[in-house]
Amino acid sequence: MIKLILALVFVIAFLIVSLILIPIAYIIGLFSRSARDAYSQAVVAWGFRVVGFIAGARVTEKGREKLPKGEAALYVANHRSYFDIILLDSRMPVPTAIIAKKELKAVPMLNWWMVLKHCKFLDRSDIKQNLKIVLECIEEAKNGQTILIFPEGTRSKGDSELDMLEFKEGSMKIALKSGIKVVPVAIHGTRDILEKQFPLIKASDVTISYGDPIDPASLDKEQQKHMGALCREKILEMLKEVSG
Repeated sequence: MIKLILALVFVIAFLIVSLILIPIAYIIGLFSRSARDAYSQAVVAWGFRVVGFIAGARVTEKGREKLPKGEAALYVANHRSYFDIILLDSRMPVPTAIIAKKELKAVPMLNWWMVLKHCKFLDRSDIKQNLKIVLECIEEAKNGQTILIFPEGTRSKGDSELDMLEFKEGSMKIALKSGIKVVPVAIHGTRDILEKQFPLIKASDVTISYGDPIDPASLDKEQQKHMGALCREKILEMLKEVSG
């Protein structure tokens, strides 16, 4: 319970301090969008890392050397915990937009940070709005924006680390239409931090594995059509490797 209280106290303090930090971001943006993006990513990443430290998350990264350098990419990850975003976004190599559920838009200060990071708020029940978001992401990816998605659409709640929902193929259009590479990411162990004993937080080992980037242009038409399933299979292979 102490870990949960400390984490909540820190988050509240961070959001209060954001009343000062967010205006600084907008001032920086008057002179340079890239500098604003880097500043926003650094501040949010620091906050997430502190939350991970308080929670006692012991993170091991595998395959980080594979990450694309000097170019935008679409990171595709499995989703089992609220800590997936916290631990992964804090380790992204470049400013990254996240496609997140619309409920986060209601969190004061956090919603502004997400806007600064070019994040998109997804309404699972609104197909038309979801299509609009995909089109916006395609344009931003063409302009060099790296994007993180969880194509299951929601958290998998199965007992096994290998449990995953089907990946939504529509989200893959971001890479297919923009030409950016896709990086499969397997996150293992985050459910042990919170969800397995909610509301308690437990120190746990987490492994983040990065797969070989996939160039959509190198795939045939059938593979492109089922690129979500292809990413899911590669993530499953990495999860099996960690699970032993």
